[in-house]
Amino acid sequence: MNPYESEPADRLVTASADGEDQAVEAALRPRLLEEFIGQERVREQLSLVLQAARQRGAAPDHVLLSGPPGLGKTTLSMIIAAELNAPIRITSGPAIQHAGDLAAILSSLTEGEVLFLDEIHRMSRPAEEMLYMAMEDFRVDVIVGKGPGATAIPLELPPFTLVGATTRAGLLPPPLRDRFGFTGHMEFYAPAELERVVHRSAGLLDVEIDPAGAAEIAGRSRGTPRIANRLLRRVRDFAQVRHDGMVTREIATRALEVYEVDARGLDRLDRAVLEALLKLFGGGPVGLSTLAVAVGEEAETVEEVAEPFLVREGLLARTPRGRIATAAAWQHLGLVPPQSARAPRGAQPELWAGGQA
Repeated sequence: MNPYESEPADRLVTASADGEDQAVEAALRPRLLEEFIGQERVREQLSLVLQAARQRGAAPDHVLLSGPPGLGKTTLSMIIAAELNAPIRITSGPAIQHAGDLAAILSSLTEGEVLFLDEIHRMSRPAEEMLYMAMEDFRVDVIVGKGPGATAIPLELPPFTLVGATTRAGLLPPPLRDRFGFTGHMEFYAPAELERVVHRSAGLLDVEIDPAGAAEIAGRSRGTPRIANRLLRRVRDFAQVRHDGMVTREIATRALEVYEVDARGLDRLDRAVLEALLKLFGGGPVGLSTLAVAVGEEAETVEEVAEPFLVREGLLARTPRGRIATAAAWQHLGLVPPQSARAPRGAQPELWAGGQA
């Protein structure tokens, strides 16, 4: 299951893309590798792979891109096709539920074409096994008929490049993972990189923005370009309707207060989890199901949607005894921890330094 499917649809800081995001991203996407911002190591490594393939006049090795959503995996796949001057075919793992579905796609590929397979970890097992042979030998066996009379007809494929994208690389079986010649892991962006993303997108969207305004948006974007672009569009709307259209730090701050995205990128759901943990349970430890009931959400939503970012920000910790708030959580919400809130046994001391009143 995709954890982002349980995410509330109205979250402004979700890293998954809706229809509006996909339409806007198509216009904002860089076309070439040199235009792509961030992911310096992956860009350099991928550049070498593509340049070498062009010099040889052959299709490059298959490419696997892993990492959280919204960091540019789809964009890089399109850049790979553009750099190779090759067409691209786009599909996804959930859309391929039978080996026949994959065979139909593979048999229609042209020589040198790029096949982008998003969420490759969600592909069905029969299709996965067919993909092994296609990637390694550029051949598939199409089964005709059923039962004892079934025959396997070998079908030769033209050389192609598969670009697989996954948010959960650990779910890929080793035989599939080993068939990729290049694997790139996408990291969250630094604030300075996101500022460059915001400035570039503002130019393409014809939005006037000053450096302080871009820095404010970048700081609330949770290290994700897709979220930065979404926040920029909402701030643009606010600046256009209630001001003169110019985005400054003050305008960005006021706009994102309206949309309930705070200075660290936490939204309503994130703060609800923290407030319940601090105000109702004294900072924990508290069980996941109890915390979810207090917030009014499903336990899966709290665990898969809210907690990863809170843990990454050092605001919440998962322990064998339950969820606990860190000193940074008390400080962020402007609350003073009670005297009884002591670091649970086994908790990291640095999370609790200065956490006592």
